[in-house]
Order: sequence, then structure tokens, then C-alpha cells
Amino acid sequence: MAISVVMPALELTQETGKLVSWRKKEGDAIAKGETLLEVETDKAVVEVEALADGFLAGVKAKEGDVIPVGRTIAWIVARGESAPAEESHAVAASGTAVATAAPARESKSASSDTALSGAKVKISPKARRLAGELHVNLDKVCGSGPGGEILALDIEKAAKSVASRPGAPAASAGGEKVESLTAVGRLMAERTTQSWTTVPHFFLVRDVDASALNGTRERLVADAAANAAVKITHTDFMIALAARVLLQHPRLNASWAPEGIRLHAQVNIGIAIAVDDGVIAAVIPNADTTSVAEIAARRRELVERAKAGKSHPQDLAGATFTISNLGMFQIDSFTAIIPPPQAAILAVGAIADRVVAIDGKPAVRSMMTLTLSSDHRVVDGARGALFLNALAEAIAEPHKHIR
Repeated sequence: MAISVVMPALELTQETGKLVSWRKKEGDAIAKGETLLEVETDKAVVEVEALADGFLAGVKAKEGDVIPVGRTIAWIVARGESAPAEESHAVAASGTAVATAAPARESKSASSDTALSGAKVKISPKARRLAGELHVNLDKVCGSGPGGEILALDIEKAAKSVASRPGAPAASAGGEKVESLTAVGRLMAERTTQSWTTVPHFFLVRDVDASALNGTRERLVADAAANAAVKITHTDFMIALAARVLLQHPRLNASWAPEGIRLHAQVNIGIAIAVDDGVIAAVIPNADTTSVAEIAARRRELVERAKAGKSHPQDLAGATFTISNLGMFQIDSFTAIIPPPQAAILAVGAIADRVVAIDGKPAVRSMMTLTLSSDHRVVDGARGALFLNALAEAIAEPHKHIR
């Protein structure tokens, strides 16, 4: 039985995806789990795997095309089987998806939506929000989605078109340049704005003694070097320790939902990774049961793929708690914005020698500042404080929690 290959929805707000490349060509044999194509979304370029064994047939899209989510772009068929006949959708050379054959009901809807009678044009919520931000007149935009629906891609094109017209405002004025946002940068702006304006943040700060953490890391780094293993970083330790502490503090490993507080069964730690045009959060799944060495290897793979723009869909999905570490940039402390729908994010500062009081006497210790940002709908001050206290204790005695 033929299985359709559709443009996948890799993000909740994704409307279209750009086909970057086919890894297979028409007629090629395919194994389940093998990389079939690469898709560019608002967040990154991701590799999409085949869902079944078979042969690639009925390819409907070419590299560079922008395709609405859910549209069939090819089929996986058995040997000797043909791709099913169906009403097809062509893709314009410009990259805009255009419906060439649609059900009568859809055509009627499109006609009524775009008629001069004044009926409202269909527009996605994301496109409407983007139109407001870019000051685009919706009456001047032609939708490329099903039934003439206006998509975010149409708004971006309309904004660029206006900017390039004669007499349009210059890209710079008074010597000031305007830097256009990339897709990743725009998405980051949208999500942080959404989080900051809709999630009730509060912040807890805790200084912790990282001397024992330094010692344990130095020992493991020496062992890794001797065995040609992956170098273990402070971030790897923080992922492992935070994940294990989260098991005892489930409200921090939760998210806000309309029906209530959703407590997650798995502890999947997101790690903030700086890329050329923004920040993405890759995921270490089941970090509470993963060794530090395995976390280090997984993190290195995630960082390499993210910086190359080749993240897999599973690299970016399912985080239940996020860690952002700017210690390598010599930042003492900072506050981070919660990535929804998560309930919290931990900001980690640099480890540095400080003079602190030990038994009433001054002493030099390797200290680190942790800042916890929490969603007050899910986490109250006491719960957040208890989590930070437990994490500080784990950092002071890491050998009790990780090997």
C-alpha cells in the first residue's frame, strides 16, 4: 500500500516548509528510518526520515519549493506499484505553493473569501500577527495557501515588495542601517515576546560552591582524554545534575496547559545553542538516566548539527526544562526568558574564584551563580527555592549523583 510523503509540521506554528534537497530520487529504494529529504523551517534545516521501506515515486516538488504543511509531495510504494492518482498541486518556480486543482467546496470558499462583496479574506493567525508587525496592508496581499489563504510567507514577500518600490523608505536613514531578520531571528523574536507578555515570570538567584564540581570534572576529563572520549564540559554536568534533581521536583518539569498543570513523565533537557542568526534549543532526552559521558557525546552532535543548520526534527522536540549557560562568555549571572510551554529555565553563570565566609573566616572558593526563571502559574516561590537548594547540594557533592 502506497504511503504519502507530506511536508511535515516540525513546529506548532509552522505553516510552510522549504524543500532544501532530496536525498533520494524518483525510483530509488528507501529503507525505513533513512534520510529522505531536508526541509527548512523557521527554526532550522532538518533531515526528514522515511516512514517505511519501499521505492520513491510520484515526486511532486523540487528543491527550493515552499510547500504548505500537510501537502503530499511524493509517495513510497512497493516494488511494481505505482503512485496513486490524485488531484495534484503544482508548485510555482518562485517557491510559492499554488493550488491548481481543488475540491468544489474549497473553490467555492475561496471565491466567496476573495469576492469584491467585502467578505473577509482567510488568513492564518501567524500571518495576521506578522502583518501587524510589518505594517502590511492585507488588501494588497494575494494568498498562496489552500483556498487563497494568506500565509506568513505571503506577508514577508509583500513587505519586501513594498520596501523595494520606487519612493519606498530607504533601508537606512541618517547613516543608520536596518538589518533584516532571518527566519530563525524572527521566530526567536516572536517566541520571546509571546513568553514575556503572556507568562508570569519570577526569578530566584542562588550562589553555589562549585569547587567539588570542578574537581569531579577534572577527573572525568582526564579519564576521557586517556580513553580518547568526548571532552566533558560544565554544561554536561549541569544537564545531568539538574535532570536528576528534577525527579524530586516535578513541578519544575511541567508545563501550563488550558486543562491545568501537565507533569511530564520524561526529563528532557533543552540546551540553548547560539547559531549565526539566533538561538535554538536542542534536546537531551531522558537526561536523568543518561551518563555524563553520553550527555557530552549527544551535546556535541547536537551543537555540530545546529551550527551547520542540519538539525534533525527530533533534535529540537520535546524539551521539558531548559538550561542556558553563558559561563564560557565570562558572564557572572543573567536572567533567561522561559521557552513556552515549559515551566522554567535555568541560567548558569561563569565559575570564578571568590572570597566567601567559611565557618566565619574568609576563604577562596570556586563559585557560580544560578538564576531560575519560573512560570508562577506552575511554580511558586517555595517550590523554586527548594529545587535550587537541592541542585546546590548536588553540585556540592556531584559524586553522589553521577558517575
